[in-house]
Amino acid sequence: MKKIRAILILLLIIIIGIVLWYFISISPKSSNIKENEVTIPIGTGTSGIAKILKENNIIKSETAFKIYVKLNKVSGFQAGTYYLKESMSVKEITEMLKTGIMHDPNQITITFIEGKNFRWIANTIAEKTNNTYEEVLDVLEDDEYIDYLIDKYWFLEDEIKNENIYYSLEGYLFPDTYAIKNKDVEVKEIFEKMLDQMGNVLEDYKEEIENSEYSVHEILTIASIIETESMTQEGRKDVASVIYNRLNSNMAIQSDVTTYYAIKVDMSERDLYQREIDEYNQYNTRGPNMEGKLPIGPISTVSKSSIEAALEPSNTDYIFFVADKNGKLYFTKTNEEHNKKVNELKTQGLWWEY
Repeated sequence: MKKIRAILILLLIIIIGIVLWYFISISPKSSNIKENEVTIPIGTGTSGIAKILKENNIIKSETAFKIYVKLNKVSGFQAGTYYLKESMSVKEITEMLKTGIMHDPNQITITFIEGKNFRWIANTIAEKTNNTYEEVLDVLEDDEYIDYLIDKYWFLEDEIKNENIYYSLEGYLFPDTYAIKNKDVEVKEIFEKMLDQMGNVLEDYKEEIENSEYSVHEILTIASIIETESMTQEGRKDVASVIYNRLNSNMAIQSDVTTYYAIKVDMSERDLYQREIDEYNQYNTRGPNMEGKLPIGPISTVSKSSIEAALEPSNTDYIFFVADKNGKLYFTKTNEEHNKKVNELKTQGLWWEY
């Protein structure tokens, strides 16, 4: 009995020692507030980041850092040059690496929003950096650079080089807040930050994508329609079901957002003209010869929830959906039900008017 008690006490001492070691190891290395420049290369994993931080005397223990990341399910580290201090805890360091905030006085942040098209992205970059709108668009005209990106990222395929696609990287640039070193940043660096993040998001769905009958390009195209048709995450999988039900029934998707994109007019500007609706365009799913077809490419930035909805749609019989002016979605199975719902919304003052 005494032997067992002694073993239990020893085990308890060891456990307490490990716990104390862990919490001491994830605490600040010292009180030194001097900033150290630390570069995390693209594609560096948790072990590589831990090694770099230890080599730069930012953390006490590589092992403790990796345990913290594992226990707290920290992910989404961004590559870049950071200015880190020995006085920072592992929690503070991981938060900085996750958000990409680098503490450089010249650093800027740019927020890209879900559901926005490439013209909006180009305007945002022009507003926030020393690049012009035209210079942003010019990058997409660099065939060698586009080929380089296709070689670099597994989810980029030759489909994006189709001459009828307006902007080759439309739908592939993940919307998020990014830390940029300064206003003189090259457009290519911004694009690759956004593509890196898209890669991180798509990695979770890689097996589903490979088992899908649709290509990555088609999945992102569907996700972009879902994104722009639904203001919130609620109902996105039902929107996806409508799209697939129509495709499988050889029906046109008939989505207004695709027509707006086709004519390069934002929805907030004005209503559509009938001649625009009736005009053939490979983006316009309300136009002729689009039965059972997707637009030629994505029409906006997409969120993770829209990608997931595109891959995991609800199982419904819905053929129609409509949104009221507050963004609430209504789903119906027949044209009669759809028209009735539209009339109800108009009567209730919930119909969108420009």
